[in-house]
Amino acid sequence: QVQLVESGGGLVQAGGSLRLSCVASERTFSSYHMGWFGQSPGKEREFVARITRSTDWTIYANSVKGRFTISRDNAKNTVYLQMNSLKPEDTAIYYCAAQKTTTIVDYWGQGTQVTVSS
Repeated sequence: QVQLVESGGGLVQAGGSLRLSCVASERTFSSYHMGWFGQSPGKEREFVARITRSTDWTIYANSVKGRFTISRDNAKNTVYLQMNSLKPEDTAIYYCAAQKTTTIVDYWGQGTQVTVSS
């Protein structure tokens, strides 16, 4: 069982930045693809970004390309999401996800709220 704990959310003005962190309890953290998903009020949870387990390839949703950067530090069992040029439409609860394959999420974090004011 992998436990994921997110932090770093908060209230920020449009154009501002936040960095989300997600710490995993599992020593085999490096064996998981790690991702971030966002859920806005009244909407389904949506993919935001992923970083692969061995090659550190990254992929982003079109809505965040060029503004968000995902990275990982396997020595710290941590994945990050640097969020720049934030927009009000980025307001959501952001969830960290651990994946053995890219199609299924094996573990979710509890989520961290990001609110962007206009």
